[in-house]
Amino acid sequence: MEHMIVRIIVVGLLALSACAPSPDYDVVIRNGTIYDGSGGEEYVGSLYIKGDTIVAVGTEDLGRGKIEIDARGKAVAPGFINVLSWATETLIEDGKSQSDIRQGVTLEVFGEGWSMGPLNDSMKVLMKKEQGNVKYDIAWTTLGEYLEYLERKGISTNVASFLGATTVRIHTLGYDDRPPTPDELDRMKSLVRQGMEEGALGIGSSLIYAPAFYAKTDELVELCKVAAGYGGMYISHMRSEGNQLLEAVDEFISIARRASIRSEIYHLKAAGQKNWPKIDKVIVRIESARAEGLEATANMYPYIAGATGLDAAMPPWVQEGGHEAWVKRLKDVSIRARVAKEMSVPSTTWENLYLAAGSPENVLLVGFKTDSLKYLTGRSLADVARMRETSPEETAIDLVIADDSRVGTVYFLMSEENVRRQVALPWISFGSDAESLAPEGVFLKWNPHPRAYGTFARVLGKYVREEKVISLAEAIRRLSSLPADNLRLKHRGLLRPGFVADVVVFDPERINDHATFDRPHQFSTGVVHVFVNGVRVLADGEHTGAMPGRVVRGPGWSGWKK
Repeated sequence: MEHMIVRIIVVGLLALSACAPSPDYDVVIRNGTIYDGSGGEEYVGSLYIKGDTIVAVGTEDLGRGKIEIDARGKAVAPGFINVLSWATETLIEDGKSQSDIRQGVTLEVFGEGWSMGPLNDSMKVLMKKEQGNVKYDIAWTTLGEYLEYLERKGISTNVASFLGATTVRIHTLGYDDRPPTPDELDRMKSLVRQGMEEGALGIGSSLIYAPAFYAKTDELVELCKVAAGYGGMYISHMRSEGNQLLEAVDEFISIARRASIRSEIYHLKAAGQKNWPKIDKVIVRIESARAEGLEATANMYPYIAGATGLDAAMPPWVQEGGHEAWVKRLKDVSIRARVAKEMSVPSTTWENLYLAAGSPENVLLVGFKTDSLKYLTGRSLADVARMRETSPEETAIDLVIADDSRVGTVYFLMSEENVRRQVALPWISFGSDAESLAPEGVFLKWNPHPRAYGTFARVLGKYVREEKVISLAEAIRRLSSLPADNLRLKHRGLLRPGFVADVVVFDPERINDHATFDRPHQFSTGVVHVFVNGVRVLADGEHTGAMPGRVVRGPGWSGWKK
């Protein structure tokens, strides 16, 4: 009799399940605290996804999902936008983008001066020769082709890019320190048109580095006028962040005004202790420009150190002609002496991060190409100089020659007080200025800046929860809808019906960065689920292996399609 009753119950349950309606949605995230990205008041509710689109957000129960997530006690927010990513090569090596995905990043934006196209044959040869730890074939020519290459290969995050003003200059002029001729400028403008029609977000410059340093204001204005015609933005690592910071801000605003273009400053900072007080005047200049109607914004990373190479410690004239010419000059005894002297003397004509750091103790060597030098990774320039019994300047010169590279370098430049002040500014968004990595494989061959693993978690953990510099709702706005609006991205950056389902679920009480300068290869924690284009890429804190990332194109793309 017992067996008969069990059989009847089972048959009944099967019959009921056969009659049950199929789920209404692909994903339902229930009971989470909704931060829609606008900066408005949060509320407890549910979010409904079909395909790659958010179809509903609110407090009503609208039906079941194939995937049901109980987000009770968690924040539900739009995916974060990394407005300055250098994952251009690391995504070729590993498309999972783990260090960013595990912080809630769903879009990587490239193009700080250099972009992965347009390339000519000589540029491809040089790129291949100068590859470091990450090796890859160059299977594209234009910027659009590179982005599509990533999408076909498989990536977990979405990707977008500015067109590099440096790239356009090298394509046309090589590494010469001279202005373009009228014909050359026309060719450069033609390359900008092509890039914008392929979906570039605008023009990106990085003016402290050779050969970008050689570009005059008028040249940049002409390129920006072309980008502005497609609705693009000008975004710049300004000509100075230190001794000539105020003059650099004035040039930046002048370019934006003359080209009638939206504009943004990369990684805003006052570099070098004597320049820290200048941040007040910088803010006044930018806010005055905004008040007159210019759409001027900035981004930052929340650390007191920056990272680049030893090229930022040496004058631009010695780097004219490119890397090979630079290294060849450094081998000349008389030129070495001149370079070493100029490295140690303050200047208003070029940006010297070696002096801005204040001491060779504040200069960390973190990335070598040559295996025999990798044992120096993580040591200060002062430490290596003592070991070699040479001056820090001579040591830097010797390392560039020996490694045949710019040598990855961290410079301690900023004040914590200024970092907090900038975090509080409503027109500042955030970017890692770093690769997207994982603590495995080839990525362990160098020490990245900890911002590669911690930028976004640090904003939410340190500056929101611990120091209460800004509210959680405001931080989420500046990680999502602010950059989306600045970049003119359609249907991204907000949790709204009809918007793309880039969504992050995280624990506001647990989100933390763990990467340090000594131990940088450490994931942040506290992000629980991440959806990219409606596909779950992070589930219960672990990567699913999914790679649904797509190319996100700028405002010129739709005109090109027509």
